[in-house]
Amino acid sequence: MMEIKVPELAESISEGTISQWLINIGDKVSKGDSVVELETDKVNIELNAEYSGVVTKVLKETGDTVEVGDVIAIIEESKAEGTVAPSTDPEHTLEESLNQQSIPSEQEVPKSNRPIASPAARKMARELGIDLNRVNSSDPLGRIRSNDVKAYSPASPVKEEPKLEKASPKRKEQQTDVEFDKPIERVKMSRRRQTIAKRLVEVQQTAAMLTTFNEVDMSAIMDLRHKRKDAFYDKHGVRLGFMSFFTKAVVSALKQFPLLNAEIQGDELLIKKFYDIGIAVAAPEGLVVPVVRNANQKNFAEIEQEIGNLGKKARDNALTLNDLQGGTFTITNGGVFGSLMSTPILNSPQVGILGMHKIQTRPVAIDSERIANRPMMYIALSYDHRIVDGKEAVSFLAMVKELLEDPETLLLES
Repeated sequence: MMEIKVPELAESISEGTISQWLINIGDKVSKGDSVVELETDKVNIELNAEYSGVVTKVLKETGDTVEVGDVIAIIEESKAEGTVAPSTDPEHTLEESLNQQSIPSEQEVPKSNRPIASPAARKMARELGIDLNRVNSSDPLGRIRSNDVKAYSPASPVKEEPKLEKASPKRKEQQTDVEFDKPIERVKMSRRRQTIAKRLVEVQQTAAMLTTFNEVDMSAIMDLRHKRKDAFYDKHGVRLGFMSFFTKAVVSALKQFPLLNAEIQGDELLIKKFYDIGIAVAAPEGLVVPVVRNANQKNFAEIEQEIGNLGKKARDNALTLNDLQGGTFTITNGGVFGSLMSTPILNSPQVGILGMHKIQTRPVAIDSERIANRPMMYIALSYDHRIVDGKEAVSFLAMVKELLEDPETLLLES
């Protein structure tokens, strides 16, 4: 008898939720086969079997919370393929008996033809009601990915109604609630959304968060992008966006104001001498913050390429733990959704986050006699007042503004 246990996931992750079992009692599995999809606070992970054998018992159900080291299933190595050992656990006796009745003899058991697919692809297929066996893979190794599921999906996919006896814990339930006496819909929060909610509240309870604002005249950046965008794309194969300018400006300002690139550990300040910039991205499961590593060592093209790759992975729900761990400072862009001004919340344990907003043409006083319409953006810096004073925060934001309004300086530095 061999146990399938929840392995060590990452330094900051000690538990997860079973999102989907990929095997059933009676299935034969080989070492390395994916057996269960686990939803953690940050990403979905497929756990693989460490042994070959027949699954004789499943100890945790879909939706259960499991911790590192928990035994979630049993494999019998000595049993013949398709033969299930009787269980002494009364909770599983009936289920195992029913499974045994439908399991053919060793000679009749066909080999599993379950397609190899990424967790993101499996999740998308479940949501769209698509059989992965019917999806063609564009991967040279045959692994089905999210883009393959998207390519198969009809324009307006119809989801299959879940069976009551196997309903996912995330299933939406429409009913009449006695509290309201009107139709309502209850939707179980995903583990990731619960974690986001918990951490946002924790930040506001533990940090002395304050926000300062400024505004940037985006004329110079927009003119520079218009003038160089074609040559930049021809040379690097990526478009010159706004994020690389903001990332470069933030790194330069952090070098001058290092406390905004620090964190509090007990009664000490950990001042970081590296610049891993988190870029907040709206993903299907909620806000995630993948990290551009060593942003100070990258040029504009490298930053744009990495942000583009991380954004695509976020949309495909394909980010790894390594993509999300760490980060010394965060940039978030609410402007893409039309936000004119907002107060970003710190990404703990970081002590600074820069909020970008919508570019809006507004009349601006050029001098005492002239007014001109300019593309303006409000920017916001939220900071932890426990270690960053107002003078430093305001000066940091003023420097970011100055660098953005003279973008050629940033190009010369890269």
